[in-house]
Amino acid sequence: MYRLLIRPLLFLFDPETVHHFSFFSIKWLCKLGFSGLLRRIYTLDDPLLEREVFGLRFKNPVGLAAGFDKNAQLYNELSCFGFGFIEIGTLTPKPQDGNPKKRLFRLKADQAIINRMGFNNEGVSAAVDRLKRDHHVLIGGNIGKNKLTPNEEATQDYLICFRALFSYVDYFVVNVSSPNTPGLRELQEKAPLTALLNALQKENAARSLETGTKRKPILLKIAPDLTDDQLLDIIDIVKTTSIDGVIATNTTIGREGLRSTPELIGEAGGLSGKPLRARSTEVIRFLSEKSGGAFPIVGVGGIHTPEDALEKLKAGASLVQLWTGFVYEGPGLVKGINKALLEDRT
Repeated sequence: MYRLLIRPLLFLFDPETVHHFSFFSIKWLCKLGFSGLLRRIYTLDDPLLEREVFGLRFKNPVGLAAGFDKNAQLYNELSCFGFGFIEIGTLTPKPQDGNPKKRLFRLKADQAIINRMGFNNEGVSAAVDRLKRDHHVLIGGNIGKNKLTPNEEATQDYLICFRALFSYVDYFVVNVSSPNTPGLRELQEKAPLTALLNALQKENAARSLETGTKRKPILLKIAPDLTDDQLLDIIDIVKTTSIDGVIATNTTIGREGLRSTPELIGEAGGLSGKPLRARSTEVIRFLSEKSGGAFPIVGVGGIHTPEDALEKLKAGASLVQLWTGFVYEGPGLVKGINKALLEDRT
């Protein structure tokens, strides 16, 4: 029904407007008491789907990637669609509007999206206020720096977000790979990235001691545009800093092989969706093989079918995340992947 009726209607309107409308609709459906019905339709519970990854127990390995619920507004409602975990953010210390609109573009011929949102969010404090509500789904906190913060001061921005979220999220994601904040990807270079992650690990230990709780898993989200040598550096950095894993991958600045109009292809920003599938899987396989499976990998990028998800898991991912595929294929994709996982075990 989603692909035949709902998606064609939604795709008549501006993508960012539709995103806000969808949030409003999901929120009110749940307020009106339909959350139980949504869970019955979209959730598949089975002990065989459970995964223990970086010390956390996931009810299933299919998550919602960062960027959909930036401000932690809808995580409980979105969990009704069967996700095993939900990642909020990217959050920054101070609120910021992001880049000027229009900044979100559908490439329907390619089943893709280009975004140049620019870390638009209400700031970490607003998210923390919402995260104080009870929730029954694992929450990841994706953190970044404010646009106006110079790279030499970026570590402080990440530490501010880390401290604020520590008691309210289950794991952290360090985002240094978005192409939409000027200079951010420079933090992926070996020296600054190692320094940043070591600072976060030191804070992690301090907060754990102060609160009497376990340290929080820290993951690094990387770009698909890294070279093999840079990916080898990532493997070395994970080992050196003892972080818990990698999310592969963020959006790409590449535009190869697209069928959409030149005007759409020429829009600045990060490309997500089907065109990213093969490269994302290639990065996952490279990291897994070259590291000898030394750390967990969360696979994201171009998952539009259950087969796409299985491909990433077989390439070495422990978990997968959806974003653009969720927009194009609808919430039934989550249950479809989990069903395929159960069938693949037989």
